[in-house]
Amino acid sequence: MSTRLIPRAILCFIWLAGIFSPALALTQEELVAKLQAAGYSQVRDIKSTAEGISVKATKDGKDVSLVVDSSGQFKERK
Repeated sequence: MSTRLIPRAILCFIWLAGIFSPALALTQEELVAKLQAAGYSQVRDIKSTAEGISVKATKDGKDVSLVVDSSGQFKERK
């Protein structure tokens, strides 16, 4: 590998790291707003877990547990 390719490889790595960094994840305020827009209220107990972000909320008068993945998609836990 020539010495000119090394800086290009480093820049490529930094660019890719920026694409996949958690900095693109939702902030807590954005997450709450997204869930409220989907009909959830009383969003609380927001915690980071191995499977994503764990959230408790209320929908249609019932308490529910949700998990939110790194792309911001969420689903109710059974």
